[in-house]
Amino acid sequence: MTEPTIGIEFVLPDGRTKTCRARIGDRLLDVALENKIERIEGLCGGNLNCATCHMIVLSPWCEKLQPPTADEIDTLDFAYNVEASSRLGCQIIITPQLDGLTVRIPTL
Repeated sequence: MTEPTIGIEFVLPDGRTKTCRARIGDRLLDVALENKIERIEGLCGGNLNCATCHMIVLSPWCEKLQPPTADEIDTLDFAYNVEASSRLGCQIIITPQLDGLTVRIPTL
């Protein structure tokens, strides 16, 4: 039996896009790593100890996500080019409602 998946679009720093399939229940960080999305590293393994999975969630997707925790907001202090819709990919769990989610990878 095939695992259910949804589509995720990554907007790369140079403006190119890469559309990937994501398994329900995975973290967005894992999707980015499996698809070799540039500038996404996840050095801490998703433990909120770094900001190397910083992504910018594009509208209207912000409203479909759980709000960031205080720990996530604190960890984003270590990221470059943080915006109001910045999130850590390790904290976003893929759900069916996120089919079509679009995130931008920030420039350095």
